[in-house]
Amino acid sequence: MPKKASRRKQFNYNQDRKKLKKKFLKKQAPRIENSQIRNAWDNRKSMARNLQEMGLTFDPNRTLPIKKQRILPGGTGTTAPVPTVTKPYVLHQLEEEASRPEKDTKTLSTDLMEYAQHMIREHGDNYKAMARDEKNYYQDTPKQIKRKIDEYKRCHPQHFAAFMTSLASK
Repeated sequence: MPKKASRRKQFNYNQDRKKLKKKFLKKQAPRIENSQIRNAWDNRKSMARNLQEMGLTFDPNRTLPIKKQRILPGGTGTTAPVPTVTKPYVLHQLEEEASRPEKDTKTLSTDLMEYAQHMIREHGDNYKAMARDEKNYYQDTPKQIKRKIDEYKRCHPQHFAAFMTSLASK
């Protein structure tokens, strides 16, 4: 039995590949990073409607317009209708997450801490002498050394205080 010859797919010059890609990306649903919003999202509704139900807004200029209220001859002011929030738990979860204290995860390498300790031990506050020190391998300028020492003080205040008390006792 003879083998059936496979036909190569030919390139279609009449289609704009760039437009096809844009169309495909537009149809593809975006990835919602926030878990509270992702769980409450309804794909059958528009983005503005979803956000309105959660108590959020897509366009803050529409939600809180900065316009002067004109008083009509009847004596009533014009006001925008208040949107109904059907999923207030999303807003409460977002507020709770925002109110949590932020963790300070900034830390320094042990090499940089030892470098700062050596410079302080040898030269005190003389940054020009620190710049000429033989342990200044990267040829940092006095300002760069000062910045590194200040960062050490800021990131590890207890460690720095213990180091300074041990220096004072010697």
